[in-house]
Amino acid sequence: MAHQTILEFPMRGRGTLDITREVARVVAEAGVEVGLAHVFVQHTSCSLLITENADPDVRRDLETVVARLAPDGDRAYRHDAEGPDDMSAHARSMLTATGLSVPVGGGRLLLGTWQGIYLWEHRTSPHRRSVVVTVLGG
Repeated sequence: MAHQTILEFPMRGRGTLDITREVARVVAEAGVEVGLAHVFVQHTSCSLLITENADPDVRRDLETVVARLAPDGDRAYRHDAEGPDDMSAHARSMLTATGLSVPVGGGRLLLGTWQGIYLWEHRTSPHRRSVVVTVLGG
């Protein structure tokens, strides 16, 4: 059995948004007892991650790490059509992930106790983001 839903999320700018509940709702609607949920973001300047859901400092520290790896406004960048955060946002999405898979068991996401699914906006300005959730199984 396959079930697919596209979720829309307004992002205020750079930062993370916990989308675990929305993805879990799609899994529940799918009626799949055992299978796989695949989550994919349809953009090139944001990404997805599974990380700790208890301490927000973890997500802030991850932002610090990627800022060091892909700084805004680097003079070596040629692509800056939409501003100094344009190319760095593309690099950040390439360094992270635009798709991820989570096992489904007992009709629910089999995330660990401290894991959450996050949409990670890499642009500094607001954007509306589309996330495709595909649930496969039986």
